[in-house]
Amino acid sequence: MPKLRIGSRGSQLALWQANHIASRLRAYGHDVDIEIIHTTGDKITDVALAKVGTKGMFTKEIEGALAAGSVDLAVHSLKDLPTELSSGFEIAAITKREDPRDAFCSCHYAKIEDLPQRARVGTSSLRRQAQLKAIRPDLDIHPLRGNVDTRLRKLQEAEYAAIILAYAGLKRLRKTDLVKQIIPAEVMCPAAGQGALGIEIRDGDTAMREHLAFLNDPNTRAATTCERALLNRLGGGCQVPIGAFAEVRKEARKDAQNRSLHLESLVADPDGSKVLRDSREGDDPTKLGNEAGEALLARGGDEILAAVYGRGLAVPPQP
Repeated sequence: MPKLRIGSRGSQLALWQANHIASRLRAYGHDVDIEIIHTTGDKITDVALAKVGTKGMFTKEIEGALAAGSVDLAVHSLKDLPTELSSGFEIAAITKREDPRDAFCSCHYAKIEDLPQRARVGTSSLRRQAQLKAIRPDLDIHPLRGNVDTRLRKLQEAEYAAIILAYAGLKRLRKTDLVKQIIPAEVMCPAAGQGALGIEIRDGDTAMREHLAFLNDPNTRAATTCERALLNRLGGGCQVPIGAFAEVRKEARKDAQNRSLHLESLVADPDGSKVLRDSREGDDPTKLGNEAGEALLARGGDEILAAVYGRGLAVPPQP
């Protein structure tokens, strides 16, 4: 078996993800090394992510290492991967998904509804901000950056009454003590790809694709392909106020036909004043995502997104 080199960001969660994939590859007989690569998103820590506006802010440098041949594969949180990969790369596998929902974390309050008036809540996600504001317009939403430990420490030091984080990351790191509520997807629609890992390789690397094939989960791939198709149709990246959550409701047969998907999606104004939701089912992931995106745009999603970009809250992805 050839030695494999994994490229990964250096955060605690990113390294958990890389080590998780490494352990699975080692179980198949591979010798595996992990190379830490610092990305633009890791270097910019004092600005809300939505205002950075750099396409592939968590992936560009890792792709550079892939292209140069210094690593053989990269492990990403799928929600960080642009919906249109840079030329020369492909997603070889998407792993079985962890719980994709968001988590309400607090030292004193059991759920969003229990927060006092004008409570300070931490999140740098416009998607989360918009849905929080739709539920509780009074809340004072403040940017929250840093790794998981930093965010939880700020909560414990009473900088925030509550913070919102992806439950998958907290569960993987076994840091769920302050999770008071796993927010239902119909209340806070997750980000496209949240909870899943994407394994990126050089385009056309057949041998590497074969080595990684066992990591691919067909149902997760179908669901996240649907979510990413919607995101792509709306022209958004992971930092715009768009939610997408697809589930396989009917398993496919061996010929991969008759897989039924249910997709919940939304586009929202960051202040929560307008939230557009769509719910539909279909058996073609890409078609389903595109149709939901078209429907949301036709109902006013185009105006919401144009206003978001116009206010400089998020920068549209660059070609």
